[in-house]
Amino acid sequence: MKISEEKKALLATALCLIFMIAGFILEKTGAIFYPFSFILAILFGGFKQTKEGLLDTVENKHLNVDLLMALAAIGACIIGNWFEGAMLTFIFCLSGALEEYTTNKSKKEISSLMNLQPETAFLLDDLGKTTEVAVTELQIGDSLLVPKGARIPIDGVLTKGSSTFDEAAITGESIPVEKGNEEQLFGGTINLGEAVTMTVNKNSEDTLFAKIIRLVDEAQNTPSQTATFIEKLENIYVKVVLIAIPMMILIPYLFLDWSWNESFYRGMVLLVVASPCALVASATPATLAAISNGARNGVLFKGGVYLENLASLKAIAFDKTGTLTRGVPVVTDAVFLKNKQEGLNILLAMERQSTHPLAQAILTRFDDESTETYSQIEVKNVIGCGMETTIDSVTWRVGKNSFNDQTILSNNIQTEINQLQTDGKTVIYLSQNQEIIAYFGLLDVPKPEAKRVINYFKQAGIHTTMITGDHEKTAAAVAAELEVDELFANCLPEEKTKLIKEQKAAFGVNIMVGDGVNDAPALANAAIGVAMGEGTDIAMDVADIVLIQNDLEKLQMSHLLSKKLKRIVTQNITFSAIIIILLILSNFFQIINLPLGVIGHEGSTILVILNGLRMLKSIPIEKPSPTKYSSQTAEIV
Repeated sequence: MKISEEKKALLATALCLIFMIAGFILEKTGAIFYPFSFILAILFGGFKQTKEGLLDTVENKHLNVDLLMALAAIGACIIGNWFEGAMLTFIFCLSGALEEYTTNKSKKEISSLMNLQPETAFLLDDLGKTTEVAVTELQIGDSLLVPKGARIPIDGVLTKGSSTFDEAAITGESIPVEKGNEEQLFGGTINLGEAVTMTVNKNSEDTLFAKIIRLVDEAQNTPSQTATFIEKLENIYVKVVLIAIPMMILIPYLFLDWSWNESFYRGMVLLVVASPCALVASATPATLAAISNGARNGVLFKGGVYLENLASLKAIAFDKTGTLTRGVPVVTDAVFLKNKQEGLNILLAMERQSTHPLAQAILTRFDDESTETYSQIEVKNVIGCGMETTIDSVTWRVGKNSFNDQTILSNNIQTEINQLQTDGKTVIYLSQNQEIIAYFGLLDVPKPEAKRVINYFKQAGIHTTMITGDHEKTAAAVAAELEVDELFANCLPEEKTKLIKEQKAAFGVNIMVGDGVNDAPALANAAIGVAMGEGTDIAMDVADIVLIQNDLEKLQMSHLLSKKLKRIVTQNITFSAIIIILLILSNFFQIINLPLGVIGHEGSTILVILNGLRMLKSIPIEKPSPTKYSSQTAEIV
């Protein structure tokens, strides 16, 4: 059975402690072989770190903290401080085990996700028989049976049946989702209802689940700027310490009348207290914990550098459709001038035979108000205009105003329709024998959380922009509703990219948030590109951050997470630097001894790591009051 690195570190720490205590007892009882117990403690506790330190030095020509600790423990033993050498090794080993625990804790999302990924699937043949096959053998177009309670083996489309699915592994959302025919299913989610049939539409390596695992893994192996800087500083700092140790021994001995033993002792204490263990541990454990926190809450960071830079954000630009808005039209206004129920029944009967997004919006709004279905009627599609049908010699039409050009509306009604169009809404009409009896205003409305998120960024002093390819009126209506600072409409992909580059030059750290192919160039050119999880593959590929749930509040959470990370890393760096300076000064003035130096140095390292673990705590976001665009249906007689 293979033992994990974390368990090995804990075992080494425990053995080091046991032999250190045994050596202490043997020394007090006067046993002459007590040093062997301390040597065993040092070997068990320091072997791994010393080996890694030597390999790093030889292979990468990089001096490190591990090497300093090994030299300090050897130095303590040379001057007869066996217990101090063993205690130094024990606490250093303990801090290493704690850092190993932190790393594993922060990476647990990968292993837990991989455990959730099914390895086999039930393949359906043309006769309806099932064969259990490996997921890696599945091809696009294969039909699969997903039993009740089973995990979805791969991404695909639901083709038969309907059920409730637990998508927490993908989106972080604990509430199950109802799905029906032709809706997307994600590998790794759970079918909570009855058995369903699905059709594969992604290869196993291209599923959203596989991408999440890959992105989290890559992010946790990409250090932040602070961690990279500290790693470079470590090499220089260790060289300075190694030069300072002989000076600390020789200068007091030659010029300050210290004894050789005292000078050498102080040199060994300096070797311990000047080691930058706490400084080295200031950024990486906290950053790994923050990336894990994001992954657990449906936000994927492709590297620590993007999470870190988010705290310095100065400008943010949003695409409109599917990012700030729902991406589908909603009936916001409905006015029936006469014959409301009859007109509504026939309107719904015609719209049920259409797949147009406007038809779906009408059905979503009114489907439960129908009293007669008219299932046998013939509906004619008039390209560019709308649809018409004839019932009992009465011609009914739904579509553009040009479809009903014989109707003359009153000034008041025409004024109301003009206002709807000024507000950027699409207006469609229902007519009976060329007489308009109803009209509807439809708009791709903002997501419920969009205004709250934009207000948050504005209050944080961050410039907000909406960049969209939609026409001016529609874009202006949404921009006015959300109160963004700046609007750019009718933008082609290259124009979006140009605007993002200009913002980057003007503000420094900027974000582009989008979901479509046309957003990909802008995402790639922003300081930080953010893709919506339900967007196109290319948008997700070029982005630096992915919001799996399509929830803009997760972007607000990410900004708060980044600011918290910056605070914690700053605290850690400041605290560790102050402790190192105090310990060095205390040693020079002969205030502390080696045991206190060990405790102060390694204790500060443990505190820094524990402080970094605070990044695993979720960032609470107050949910906005639910808002729903539901039309106020009026009947004017």
